[in-house]
Amino acid sequence: MRYFITFACYGARLHGAEAGSVDSRHNLPGAPLVEPDSMRVTFERNRMGQPPFFLDTESRAVVLEALHEVCASRDWTLFAAHVRTNHVHIVVEAGVLPEKVMNAFKAYASRRLNRAPPCEVARKHWARHGSTKWLWNDKDVRAAIRYVVEEQGEPMAVFVLPDRL
Repeated sequence: MRYFITFACYGARLHGAEAGSVDSRHNLPGAPLVEPDSMRVTFERNRMGQPPFFLDTESRAVVLEALHEVCASRDWTLFAAHVRTNHVHIVVEAGVLPEKVMNAFKAYASRRLNRAPPCEVARKHWARHGSTKWLWNDKDVRAAIRYVVEEQGEPMAVFVLPDRL
């Protein structure tokens, strides 16, 4: 089973901060997207127990290493990944449900980040869930890889499996 997985850094993408975001009431194909809402942003920010988390150059490299580590240890195939300042995109093939894959990626990345300077062990790194899309055919996989590698702006910590783009 192949998936396109995205998850955000803790507090980096608050509901209502920008037009076009998705929440539990706006997550079906064709449903209207969330409109900007400054009151909702304030509410979300006040609920946070820690400041937002962002990935610098070193921490992006640490997260990318963790993605490779989990794939190697579980015999999953990492097709592509792009670790950005405030979110992570991954195209992967794994024999388990996508939520388990995403949770493993977050856990491995958190453990690696906890061991890297500045070693904030109690730090929240990731937003509560993320996006887990099934890729049903090779065309979907190629499109997801292209999006992850080529359509994210300036490349940051990027991996693409050779001959997959």
